Amino acid sequence: MVHTDTLHGLRIGRMPTNEELLLDLLHSKGPLGNGKARETLQWSEAQYEIVKASLLAQGLVATGKGRGGSLRLAEPNGLEAGSSMAAEPLGTMATGPIGNGMPIPVTYPMPGRKAKEPKRQEAPMLDSEQPEPKAKKPKATTEEPIEKQLWKTADKLRKNIDAAEYKHIVLGLVFLKYISDAFVELYDKLKAEESAGADPEDKDEYKAENVFFVPPGARWSFLQSHAKQPTIGKTVDEAMDAIELENDSLKGVLPKVYARQNLDPTSLGGLIDLIGNIALGDAKSRSADVLGHVFEYFLGEFAIAEGRKGGQFYTPRYVVELLVEMLEPYKGRIFDPCCGSGGMFVQSEKFVTEHQGKVNDISIYGQESNQTTWRLAKMNLAIRGLDSSQVKWNNEGSFLNDAHPDLKADYIIANPPFNVSDWGGELLRKDGRWQYGVPPAGNANFGWMQHFIHHLSPSGQAGVVLSKGALTGKSGGEGEIRTAMVEAGLIDCIVNLPTKLFLNTQIPVSMWFMSRNRRGGVMPSGAAARDRHNEILFIDARHLGHLISRRTRELSAEDIQKIAGTYHNWRNPKGTYADVPGFCCAAPLSRVKELDYVLTPGRYVGLADEEDDFVFPERFAALKTEFAAQLQEEAELNSAILKNLKSVKGDG
Repeated sequence: MVHTDTLHGLRIGRMPTNEELLLDLLHSKGPLGNGKARETLQWSEAQYEIVKASLLAQGLVATGKGRGGSLRLAEPNGLEAGSSMAAEPLGTMATGPIGNGMPIPVTYPMPGRKAKEPKRQEAPMLDSEQPEPKAKKPKATTEEPIEKQLWKTADKLRKNIDAAEYKHIVLGLVFLKYISDAFVELYDKLKAEESAGADPEDKDEYKAENVFFVPPGARWSFLQSHAKQPTIGKTVDEAMDAIELENDSLKGVLPKVYARQNLDPTSLGGLIDLIGNIALGDAKSRSADVLGHVFEYFLGEFAIAEGRKGGQFYTPRYVVELLVEMLEPYKGRIFDPCCGSGGMFVQSEKFVTEHQGKVNDISIYGQESNQTTWRLAKMNLAIRGLDSSQVKWNNEGSFLNDAHPDLKADYIIANPPFNVSDWGGELLRKDGRWQYGVPPAGNANFGWMQHFIHHLSPSGQAGVVLSKGALTGKSGGEGEIRTAMVEAGLIDCIVNLPTKLFLNTQIPVSMWFMSRNRRGGVMPSGAAARDRHNEILFIDARHLGHLISRRTRELSAEDIQKIAGTYHNWRNPKGTYADVPGFCCAAPLSRVKELDYVLTPGRYVGLADEEDDFVFPERFAALKTEFAAQLQEEAELNSAILKNLKSVKGDG
């Protein structure tokens, strides 16, 4: 029986969705605090945040002010929030609990619909007779990007779970959503071609299209239909096992952590619903792009949440972008022997795509000693459609158990751990990789450098990040190794980076760019390069970048292009490079020898030219204002510290 009652003046004709219930509440009550809205609907915080994120993403609601945050209807096409709107059937039946869980059938009007004349009530149509819903025009919104909204909601659902553990829960589900989306798209296509002999349950059909086969019990629609069950954790773990069983390349990769006692089934169900709203649509490419972007964004946010430990699996995006822009890996073999979660490979793929290249022209090789980080890398690459069969894991690591002993790479892009003392150096004193000197047993920096050089092809190039101490250090034979590398003509460019770029260290860092062929000719990318074997380019970029927080600095796209453009202009046979005091200098090897092979860029670039338009009164006034603001901030911080100290009770 269909009720003919009304809810807040709206005709009732079907069961409301949760989104419609919240919209109806805001339509009748006006802006509400988050706590009040949850209390009125009698929803859990997790359920409320999921529905709220969905409506924000659609541009139907907007956030307001208030101590606990608030929500209001978005301004729909010029109509004021709260203006009268008539109901319009949507043509689909949906159910959703309201308050005490009792379903109330209702036809809900979406904001922005023009009012229509009341119609005579008629008998309800059957599902098959319902008209197709009218397409809605996308609405302009100034809300946060979807990945930020999803992160905030997912973080609220985390509760008391450590970020290091929670990242595997969330990222595993994002990956599962991706492979399920890709599978369903091909499944539907094969289903439509059954009359021509296609078999949607034939695993070989999916293998031929480089799509993972997802068995029925692991498909996203199945998981989402069981999301509210108390056994959902076990269901997800079984889904992960089933996918690994059907796909050899994923064996040992997927997380099976969803049935743990510290993961609340309600929160897990809410997370599944949340991720289920990502990349709606039937295009695999769109799903891969959106889900890949969410995966990458979440990796960065988890790295921030984990602090110093986050740097073990994640290199900041802008650092990776600079490395890749400098090297320009259009085609060839790309190697990262300490690959973390695979960010270097993902950025290389982006670079090729953005420059109208062919992704199939690059092949990737990697190694990682941390198994959980390796699993992240395998998922990160799979979600981008990149072949990760040559990304290897073993406990010993690249020094003691090189997974690619015979590889000669065209490009090496790496961010090895800085200044590692426990790297097995004592066991490798006679290793064949040490062509330029035996690295000190207490510091792996020049062990890494020679490992990279060992794996370079005759025309190969490398771009790596090292602590700044490697530019000047002489202990344990480091000075002799650096001298030998310079004399061998391997060092192409040194870039001094700004501070606060990395999550896990405040150690000053630099980038080293090396090349096996500095006498000119054709590089692996096919581009020409001039003879530069008697000089080294030094770039001092310490003044670039901008602070995004008190502890973190970012490089902008303009900063990256300034550094990379300088390098390319210097290397290009037709370039118009010129030294810029305080920023860059192409120093002859004779000058490097004069400075005892110390490679700190500041020694070579000198000081920037003084500004001609310097006006002392203006500069003094600006500094005075800045100093006053800092004093005010200091006073506020001191006051807050004293207040907190007073609130601490003594032992007695």
